[in-house]
Amino acid sequence: MGGYAVFARYCEAAGAVPAELAADPAALAGFLQAHGPTIRANSDRLAAAAVFTGNTIAGLRPDASWTVGPGGAEVGNHEARFVVRAVVEGLCGAGDEMVQAFAAKLRGWAQEDLGGPAGPLPVPASGHPVYIRPSLPDVRYFSGADARRYGGRWDGGGPPQEAYEVVSNPGRFAGLHAIADALISHLERTYAIDVREDPALAGDLLLPHPDVRRAVRLTPHHAGAAPLTFVFTGFPGVIVHAGVLHDFPFPACGCDACDETSESTADRLEMLVLGVAAGGYAERYPVGRRHQLEYVLAAADGSGSESGCGEPGPIDGGRLGEAAARLRDVAVGWGAWPLRKAGRMVT
Repeated sequence: MGGYAVFARYCEAAGAVPAELAADPAALAGFLQAHGPTIRANSDRLAAAAVFTGNTIAGLRPDASWTVGPGGAEVGNHEARFVVRAVVEGLCGAGDEMVQAFAAKLRGWAQEDLGGPAGPLPVPASGHPVYIRPSLPDVRYFSGADARRYGGRWDGGGPPQEAYEVVSNPGRFAGLHAIADALISHLERTYAIDVREDPALAGDLLLPHPDVRRAVRLTPHHAGAAPLTFVFTGFPGVIVHAGVLHDFPFPACGCDACDETSESTADRLEMLVLGVAAGGYAERYPVGRRHQLEYVLAAADGSGSESGCGEPGPIDGGRLGEAAARLRDVAVGWGAWPLRKAGRMVT
């Protein structure tokens, strides 16, 4: 925030370097303590010191922001907030022990990695037909010397190491393309969205895929709702890009060790797509000192949830910056897609 120039000039006149104080909250706290009576004696200087201190606190965490609370201007995140005027006034009359305790509190807050975001509550699409999964091919796939069916091959223990290097019978996932098409049709009937199909839309993925067969993007008629892009691969499989910073592959791996089936993979695909459309999806970036990205997903029917957190990986810095700006507008989570009624959006 602007409005700190009066305090910056005062710091320079007192022999301090404003940029150095802004980079060292402990040094700033000590300066406020030492110059407390003079700072408090001038209302403009005190107000400017509050803005300067708030900017210093905001710079400690990428997820910190300014807000206005009951006590005035505040800086912080959803875990901790600081009323900046009260902070400055307190430090201006503080003893050494209080100054040291405040500096330690800021250090701990700055270094703390937060848990996943609280998941938004999905909104059922009341009054609209429910999604019905199409029939999957009635083909049973077996693998291994003892010919056990996928989905229960490792009941007697963990998979052998060599199973991680083998992908047998990828055709067992062929039904996922039909599942994705059924989901797209259901969403188009239920929600006010734009549907566009173009292989070039596979560029929505964070990492390019070498074998793209089709790509379909669904964009809801509400800027606060998360778009979805379905990328059909030749594996066969489907990758769904949800929101701005997450790709979800189906199957997640496909190797024999993971022992996935078309049915279990379809369960996860449907949970993601229907949950996003119902407003049960949230993303956060950047989080903590390592600038991690997070997501949380709640099933549309409330039957379950999942979340994830990790490093962004090799994503273009410009794209990360744009995503961070977009996610600030949906800090509490992506909204539910607007329902379609007689060809119109329902608000």
